[in-house]
Amino acid sequence: MSFRVPDVLERRNNAAAVKKAMLEKFRTITQDPVLAEQQRLKRIAINEARDARMAEREAARKVQEAELAAQAEREAELAAQAAREAEAAEALAKAEEAERALALAAEQKAVRDARYAARKAAKKLRRRGY
Repeated sequence: MSFRVPDVLERRNNAAAVKKAMLEKFRTITQDPVLAEQQRLKRIAINEARDARMAEREAARKVQEAELAAQAEREAELAAQAAREAEAAEALAKAEEAERALALAAEQKAVRDARYAARKAAKKLRRRGY
């Protein structure tokens, strides 16, 4: 039994023929107008879907920005209200402190006046001698 071993030239020619056949097959597929139209329609559909997703994301982003702005406004209003309340409480505390200081001053004056009157009465008593 004899095996026929192809030489290098024959193998190279066979490989070139196979490559050429594959290239022709690829060219016929890519030059098919029906396939080209299908690919064009697929690309259009993909672009439209991408645009729709982008529009949805943009709308969601705008809604989120509006919510964040509204929340920031609410927080600013709450902070302003808290500041007003703190200011009112501070004013009330200052008024109470001033009132306490005034009452303390009046009490101290009364004590001082009582001591002065007692001293004066004692002095008067000493002058009379009895």
